Amino acid sequence: MKHRIVVLGAGYAGAIAAGRLAKRLHRDDVEITLVNGESEFVERVRLHQLASGQDLPSRPLRDVYAGTGVELRSAWVTAVDVDRGTVELSGEHGAETLGYDSLVYALGSTAGALDVPGVVEHAHGVAGKQDALRLRARLGELEAGGTVLIVGGGLTGIEAATEIAEARPDLAVALAARDGVGAWLSEKARNHLRTVFGRLGITVHEGADITRVDAHGVVTGDGREIPADVTVWTAGFAVHPIAAATALEVSGTGRIVVDATMRSVSHPDVYAVGDAAFAEGPGGRPLRMSCATASPMAWRAADALAARLTGGRIPESTIGYAAQCISLGRRDAVFQKVTHEDGMTSTVVTGRAGARIKEFICAGAAWSVSHPTMMMPSRRRRLTAATEPAAPRLAAR
Repeated sequence: MKHRIVVLGAGYAGAIAAGRLAKRLHRDDVEITLVNGESEFVERVRLHQLASGQDLPSRPLRDVYAGTGVELRSAWVTAVDVDRGTVELSGEHGAETLGYDSLVYALGSTAGALDVPGVVEHAHGVAGKQDALRLRARLGELEAGGTVLIVGGGLTGIEAATEIAEARPDLAVALAARDGVGAWLSEKARNHLRTVFGRLGITVHEGADITRVDAHGVVTGDGREIPADVTVWTAGFAVHPIAAATALEVSGTGRIVVDATMRSVSHPDVYAVGDAAFAEGPGGRPLRMSCATASPMAWRAADALAARLTGGRIPESTIGYAAQCISLGRRDAVFQKVTHEDGMTSTVVTGRAGARIKEFICAGAAWSVSHPTMMMPSRRRRLTAATEPAAPRLAAR
């Protein structure tokens, strides 16, 4: 009986993990099933481009994994039972149960802070492809002079604001943030942000704690009203509630607590990667939810799982950081070099040079997903008798 590996989610982390496992393990020994609701890989780091009116290349998952031995299952995950080793799915064939011997949980995150009154009813988002497409359609309805307000001063908010302002100079674009916009960046990077905002005509409202959203804009905690024809909500991210509904040990925000190998601290047959994982980074601080950490987490989980199954060496070094990149439209960006602990350095590249670096990084991430078995030399190893489970918990699917 083959060892059944199920990967939930085909974002950056899940897609890379599935491909790397296929490269590491012999297909005569394992079945690798990748479950995803969408039939295509979505470049989440480019969804602000899609929302602003640009078209992104199609990356069908069936083409990505052709010939790799990875079985694709187009379905939505509705529940996970980590005690029985099963996943409940809802797809084109209705409800079904999928059994596993090892699980890689990579369901990612969605827009956060949706409990603010009016957000669900009146705000748009860019956390998913369908969200971005709905925002794209709404922006297309705006005539010259229309107003767009982006709520959130993080990476997503900054990229959405600058992309929309550059693509639609006829609109009045504003950005509202509870704290300072880009406050974590170095002084040089923040100065460049302010310059770009000025050039693009973006109005910035700092210290704006949004307490309500309606059809005509937002209201702040101190009673200020900021008008907008379209409000875009980018104020943080939250993980899917599925993990918190299981017996897995999770953090206060519902992320699965894992060790240095991305293995669940409560259930050793479960691994978690990407935004869904609560992993310790340099200095004992949790790794932040980002594409920058998703890829190395996927590499670590796949290598550790393969090593445990084949008797190989298990990697356990701490995952660190290298840089932060923020696109500011298509012709500008900030490339901020950081320390291994994610501290800011004085090395900053901006303008067209920064944009080229940012594009290279985004394209490289998409390439690594589109070519899942070309990122490493062929090292497929057979499972060892000592690590292969005596029998699966369930009969064949």
